[in-house]
Amino acid sequence: MTSMQQDTRHIIVVGAGTAGSIMAGRMAEAGHRVTLIEAGGQDTNPAIPHLSRLGELWHSPEDWDYFTVPQQHASGRVIHWPRGRVLGGSHALNAAIWVHGNPLDYDDWAAAGCDGWAWSGVAPVFEALEAYDGPAQDDDAAAPRGADGLVPVVGGYRRSPIFDAIIAAADAVGVPFNTDYNSGSQEGISQEQLTVRDGKRVTTYMAYAKPWVDRGAIEVRTGAVVERLVVADGRVTGVQLHAGGNAEVEGVSADEPTARLGSDGEVIEADEVVLCAGALDSPKILMRSGIGPAEYDPAIFSDPRDREALRVSLRQGREVVAAAPLAEGWGAREVHPGPSVSTEAEEDAYIDRTVTTYHHQVGTCRMGTDELAVVDPATLAVRGLEGVRVVDASVMPFITNGNTNAPSAMIGEKGARFLLGE
Repeated sequence: MTSMQQDTRHIIVVGAGTAGSIMAGRMAEAGHRVTLIEAGGQDTNPAIPHLSRLGELWHSPEDWDYFTVPQQHASGRVIHWPRGRVLGGSHALNAAIWVHGNPLDYDDWAAAGCDGWAWSGVAPVFEALEAYDGPAQDDDAAAPRGADGLVPVVGGYRRSPIFDAIIAAADAVGVPFNTDYNSGSQEGISQEQLTVRDGKRVTTYMAYAKPWVDRGAIEVRTGAVVERLVVADGRVTGVQLHAGGNAEVEGVSADEPTARLGSDGEVIEADEVVLCAGALDSPKILMRSGIGPAEYDPAIFSDPRDREALRVSLRQGREVVAAAPLAEGWGAREVHPGPSVSTEAEEDAYIDRTVTTYHHQVGTCRMGTDELAVVDPATLAVRGLEGVRVVDASVMPFITNGNTNAPSAMIGEKGARFLLGE
């Protein structure tokens, strides 16, 4: 048993999103005092539970509503990055799709110096997280699915007739049906697995943190923006909040929700600070604390392989729409990009005009062992500082194949195990 397990400590978790909610819940379960700091407000927007209404949450008070700088390789456009500013984080705004990623993704992480993060090391964590209700691959080599976790994952829900037609159309052009893309193989077309219960969204905040909040074991500070870390003699001793809080959450209009008011805010001391503010805000907190560079450009399509991959995907989608089960069975026709787009140059121009990255930003506080790595893969502690860790999508060395919510949850659980010495 470690000292962390023996002693009650005060843990500040910054960000009540996917990873942060798991971290907070696990720390409270272990008996520690937990302060969960969230820049947004309560998860009471009536659109949050209903996936069909997720578009209503973009550009809302629950969305940080970030935009990139103009993208040189995407027709100079700025790209909207919806990020959750609410209890539940981006899990309250996204499509609730649960994708572990490809086993090779994690083997690549390990090969890049992140020991313990290979597929063999993370697959059991996914299993522990989920309560899966759906079909499984009929394959002895398939990865086991969890049945007793706190995250409900539904994959066997009733499909609409047009969904079945899409599956048949994909099969007609050589894309087979995959019963369970989270059992190891991702090849083929699949039915989305969703984190829902009784047809309504379940975030990790609802599953992990809220039960402990309701018991009084987690103090939640909403509308609270962390301005910087408090550092003394190479150790983080707490956080300083922005003096004005989050003006937008408090109902006061502001051009910038986190605009500085020029005076110091409240300082909260703690034994350990865990940054779970996400791939955009965890590095910002470090930068405001004097750690790291001050600018970031996602440089969309600066690597031509990204455009090539998207072009192949576009062509495959066009083939599926033109296949008989959709074209003849449903009278489907191509609307975008439209039949007039036929050459590679025209396809690329269409892609440049329409590409968006949506959620899934990662890697801004990358873990690794090289000199540019921000956190230690063995602990997720920030290199060169004591008392602070980063536990969210920002630590990923490479993006996974698929939506990044499930990998973020896995990182939250592994980070909790590191901190507890499990």
